[in-house]
Amino acid sequence: MLHTSAAPGVCPMCGEQSRVKGFAGERPEREATAGASSSSSTEGQQGGDMNESLLVNDSSAAPVAGEALSWLEAGSPELNGSLDFSTAPFDFPINPWDIMLCLSGTVIACENAIVVAIIFYTPTLRTPMFVLIGSLATADLLAGMGLILNFVFQYVVSSDTISLITVGFLVASFTASISSLLAITVDRYFSLYNALTYFSEKTLRYVHLMLLVTWGVSLCLGLLPVLGWNCLDEPTSCSIVRPLTRSNVTLLATSFFAIFMLMLTLYFKICKIVCHHAHQIALQQHFFATPHYVATKKGVSTLAIILGTFGASWLPFAIYCLVGEREYPSVYTYATLLPATYNSMINPIIYAYRNAEIQRSIYMLLCGCFQTNRAYRSRSPSEV
Repeated sequence: MLHTSAAPGVCPMCGEQSRVKGFAGERPEREATAGASSSSSTEGQQGGDMNESLLVNDSSAAPVAGEALSWLEAGSPELNGSLDFSTAPFDFPINPWDIMLCLSGTVIACENAIVVAIIFYTPTLRTPMFVLIGSLATADLLAGMGLILNFVFQYVVSSDTISLITVGFLVASFTASISSLLAITVDRYFSLYNALTYFSEKTLRYVHLMLLVTWGVSLCLGLLPVLGWNCLDEPTSCSIVRPLTRSNVTLLATSFFAIFMLMLTLYFKICKIVCHHAHQIALQQHFFATPHYVATKKGVSTLAIILGTFGASWLPFAIYCLVGEREYPSVYTYATLLPATYNSMINPIIYAYRNAEIQRSIYMLLCGCFQTNRAYRSRSPSEV
């Protein structure tokens, strides 16, 4: 293309220039001076036209050469890493990690909304155990909604104020979820340790007090970024989760480790109590009966599943909050945060959908043809 565009602009001028020179040579001697000056001016004018034409052709050909070079660079396997993906024809403007977090939040919200609705509209589910399960489901429901709102606000209405509110909402929701898990653990421990006095008004007051402390602390931690404990004015103090500061994230991670160690201690004591009760029953019957052995093994397995799920979900993110820096790639933050959201997805399966009374309410809600003569007994929190 370069040579084709340059040929018509050069060769005809060269031929015309030759004809002008030949015509000037055939003039009479008395017109030699005037012809020479006329030929010189004509040559100068046409030489300038030729130079201008060359410049025009060169300037029109330069972008084509640059364009061809850019395509060669894009096609070169060695230079693929330096491509500007923001100008690529198949650019994908939405982060896939944000899409996965939004999908996770949608599943979390749907699962826990069913649990909240069942507990709220079933009068028989008002015992301390179900009140705590309802608190856990409410916290996880808010966390799922927060993930959805974070996705919408990030790509539709993006601003620093909305970012602070969304992050504070997520911090409060996940803190309430983890604290509700601790409250359920404490309730299960007291249902075994004080089995005779568990079903009393005093226990219900303790449960309400635990819920008040749980949601009060969660609300305070969620308001800290909104009230000024953020890194918007000082970007160097940002953590792996913007706009939270490094000290704020350290506080949250330390609080998680404290709650996890307390849960681990309580579940260890619960396991000892369950094994001790099974051993006492075996001594009274002079042998370790198979049903009691199966029940004990099931209880210990359930405790292992609860702690294993909770630890596997939150420990990677909590550890990365302590060791991670804001300069690290964001993929590390996403890769540790996404499994943490799965804990809120698994909670209703472990604590709600396995319960016989909640299953009965679901059957009545979905099909309406449940046989009411089927016997159901209310399980205590000790039946883990």
